[in-house]
Amino acid sequence: MYKLIMPKEFVRSVLDLTPEKLHDLGIKGIITDLDNTLVEWDRANATAELEQWLASMKAAGINVIIASNNNEERVKKFAEPINLPYLFRAKKPLLGAFKSALQQLDLKPQEVMMLGDQMLTDMMGANRMKMHTILVKPVANSDGMVTKFNRAIERRVYKYLAKKGIPTWEEQ
Repeated sequence: MYKLIMPKEFVRSVLDLTPEKLHDLGIKGIITDLDNTLVEWDRANATAELEQWLASMKAAGINVIIASNNNEERVKKFAEPINLPYLFRAKKPLLGAFKSALQQLDLKPQEVMMLGDQMLTDMMGANRMKMHTILVKPVANSDGMVTKFNRAIERRVYKYLAKKGIPTWEEQ
C-alpha cells in the first residue's frame, strides 16, 4: 500500500525545483496540483515568485499543466491570467485526468513529473501511471474537509516512515 502512495522525492516548495534538476531526471513536462501545492487553497492568484518559476520552466522547454480536483471557477481564475492549461474536477487519483494531461502535453509518463501535496490523490494516481512523483510540503496549514481526512491518513504514513528512518520534507 505504501509504495502506491509514496513519492519518489519530497521538497519543501515547488520553487526548490530547477529546470536543470528536471532535465537531469529526463522530465519534459509537469502535471501539478493547484491548491496547497502552487499556492494556498484560498489564494486567487499566483505569487510573483511562482510566476518566475513557471517562466523558468517554460524557457527551459518544460511544459506545465494544472490537474486539480477543484471546480472550474477556482482553477480557471488562477490559471487563465498566467496562461497555464488546466484540468478541473480531475477526480484524482482516478487515471482519466492524468491520461488527459499526458495527451495535452504530448509526452509519455516517464517524461512527466507529478507535483502535488497529497499522497492519496496526487501521488497515488501518478504512481499508478509510472510517473516521477514529488510531494511538496503544503503551503497552507488549513484544508477543506476531504483533504483533512487525507491528511489524517498521511500523518500515519509519516509516523511509519519515521520509524523506518525514511526522510521526508519534515526532516529536511
